[in-house]
Amino acid sequence: MSTYQPPYTITPEILNLVAAISEAIGRLTVLTDQTRALCLRRINRVRTIHGSLAIEGNTLSEAQITAILEGKRVIAPPREVQEVKNALVAYDRFDSWKPESDKDLLEAHRILMSGLIDEAGSYRHGGVGVMAGSQLIHMAPPADRVPHLMSDLFGWLAATDAHSLIASSVFHYEFEFIHPFADGNGRIGRLWQSLILARWNPLFADIPVESLIFEHQAEYYQALQESTQKTDSAPFIAFMLRMILDTVTTSTPEVSLEVSPEVRLISVLAGEMTRQQLKEALGLKDDEHFRKSYLLPALETGLIEMTIPDKPRSSKQKYRLTDKGRQMMGQCSG
Repeated sequence: MSTYQPPYTITPEILNLVAAISEAIGRLTVLTDQTRALCLRRINRVRTIHGSLAIEGNTLSEAQITAILEGKRVIAPPREVQEVKNALVAYDRFDSWKPESDKDLLEAHRILMSGLIDEAGSYRHGGVGVMAGSQLIHMAPPADRVPHLMSDLFGWLAATDAHSLIASSVFHYEFEFIHPFADGNGRIGRLWQSLILARWNPLFADIPVESLIFEHQAEYYQALQESTQKTDSAPFIAFMLRMILDTVTTSTPEVSLEVSPEVRLISVLAGEMTRQQLKEALGLKDDEHFRKSYLLPALETGLIEMTIPDKPRSSKQKYRLTDKGRQMMGQCSG
């Protein structure tokens, strides 16, 4: 069992923030029904990916990311499109990863950085520094110490009784301090904090804290630097908790749509999907119930369309959102 203990102080501000977030999350959990969650998941996943990649310099808009999610071609730098595609795959695997698993973290890095760097899925083999412009703000520990440092950090995470809001922020800070990968440390650190939080409350799988960090990017780096200077991650914990509180109290949109079967159907439709894929995504088994209550109303109201309209019974038939369907999905974001 690891005896490693990351240095951090629980300040009155941190305690107050934990209490305020817990209260706000409790209210949201009561308000959130299944359909609202389905509708929000799609929009917030796009916001999360946009925020996390924008911090790293990716210029694609939320609309372009949505287009990639729907399987459309986007005119943009190939590397940036690859980053988005990787992130979409990673967030699809999100629910299967365990926060305290070294193997899962390496798999997440392999997926996120696939086709972008040679060392995707493995810890770095050389030295690395964190730059702000031309200024070196942090020199990470030597590469040969990384496996041991990460093992200690995972050991602490598995054993700690700290509140998940605090533990996730401590892990995020320590991870960025170690900087275990040649590239992709920022996006993995933020992903892993969300994963730890989602184990505490599943709503965090769909709350786009990333987009707020992007809006306060300078403060994010400042909090990392201040924590390093103090050898105490309290400044970073407080910053992250302020971002989380802002997100859960102001940035989670309310869904005012009528909760109807066709709205549920379009909320799970990604790209082009077969009848069977749609049924499975909705958790339905009865084919006739699915056809009459979900598929036909969505087709009749023009929210979805067939990919082969002149052969409605084709075995290759798939369904996709229409402009009207996309517009209705847009209403989910207010």
